[in-house]
Amino acid sequence: MKTLVIEREALRHNIGVIKERAGQAVIYAVLTGDGHGAGLVELARVLREEGIGRFAVSEPAEAAALRKAGFVEEEILMLRPTVDREELAQLIELDVVCTVGSSDTGMALNAAAEERSTVVEAHIQIDTGMGFGGFLADEPEKILSVYRNLPNVAISGICTQIQVRKKDGRDLTAQLEQFHRAVDAIRGAGFETGTVHAAGSYALLHWDEARLDGVRAGSALLGRCRRTRGDGLRRVGYGEVGIEETRWLPKGHTVGGDSPVSLRRPTRVAVLPVGYQNGFGVARARGGGLWEQVRRWLASRRRTVRVNGQKARILGSIGAIETVVDVTDIKCAAGDPAVFDLDPLYARGFVREYR
Repeated sequence: MKTLVIEREALRHNIGVIKERAGQAVIYAVLTGDGHGAGLVELARVLREEGIGRFAVSEPAEAAALRKAGFVEEEILMLRPTVDREELAQLIELDVVCTVGSSDTGMALNAAAEERSTVVEAHIQIDTGMGFGGFLADEPEKILSVYRNLPNVAISGICTQIQVRKKDGRDLTAQLEQFHRAVDAIRGAGFETGTVHAAGSYALLHWDEARLDGVRAGSALLGRCRRTRGDGLRRVGYGEVGIEETRWLPKGHTVGGDSPVSLRRPTRVAVLPVGYQNGFGVARARGGGLWEQVRRWLASRRRTVRVNGQKARILGSIGAIETVVDVTDIKCAAGDPAVFDLDPLYARGFVREYR
């Protein structure tokens, strides 16, 4: 059996780091992608135990699953705007805080609320450079029209997505300046902004000025965000499988799939029933520069798993459904456990287990 293990202690540790970094800002735990592969409901339960009761999702089905699981009092924020009538109806029924990123999405939400004789809570989204959606910061009249012309929409927050690429934070500063212009325009016109939030995981961990009224923590929960030395996070999630078989291969025998290697000596190998189709060895892209490519290549050359508690080097490249490791100096047999790092977001064919 293939098992994806989620370590409760490491998860709680990361939640503690996030709470410390957030300070007085409210925390929205981003649970998209089935809780980044850790399980939407299971992860939400741990978060609630640790005092976090605001969640962010990207699909109505995610909000429905949380409500069905008993998260009836918690605030759920729908991160993306929508004009789909069925989605809007479901979000209103589930008492979800919606997002308005344009005049069209605002009017669609207002119409859906008016049909049901209710008022819907929403956050206004501002586009400060990522381009995924939202009002432009330099179009204040369009933003203010949400307050003036949508009587069935109650604005309780304003948000943006920021992306930090430069180590000195210059690009972050420019994006925050745009965002603050929009916020100031709203307040200057006499309207309340509600919860103002811009920081995602990376900005939350590294830039004080990005932590406004609220922050959004997603990949940082599992320590799978863009990492820097000393950020205090622990990587959550590992795979566990039983060895398929062990065998001796002669010197000169080739091992591996796309990039096979020739053995330099007679080698005892163990075959593991896991490959890249299961998400083993798959990592999130963090830039495409030459150094990043070199770093990934070096990392691939050093990949290991743990067999009976000892490091075993992967031979050749990871296959589609199987992987070969060197166990010449390790006492092991078929069925013994092999443990390896596994990003829960990409895990396929595993039984998830919280330990």
